[in-house]
Amino acid sequence: MLRASVSNSARRFVESREPKHRRQILNKILSLCQNPTPADSQPLKGTQLGERRATVGEYRIIYWVVQSEEEGLPDILYVGGIGKRNDDEVYRRFAR
Repeated sequence: MLRASVSNSARRFVESREPKHRRQILNKILSLCQNPTPADSQPLKGTQLGERRATVGEYRIIYWVVQSEEEGLPDILYVGGIGKRNDDEVYRRFAR
């Protein structure tokens, strides 16, 4: 199982959602820690870190896996951005 690390902007986005949506997003992040390449995720084009996107409800999660540098520690699932699924703003924020 991977260890999750969430960017500050993604954390603020999750905290600003209503409890039901917050729970859905957090459950999806936990499921990505167990399986970082589920059938409903897709790799992003033109990226260097192997970024992927996954959807949960009306939200899109941008994430990638970082190999742990220390032996014995789990690899890290880094969540770089979360945003509305039908809005390209999440990609613009992520690109910055």
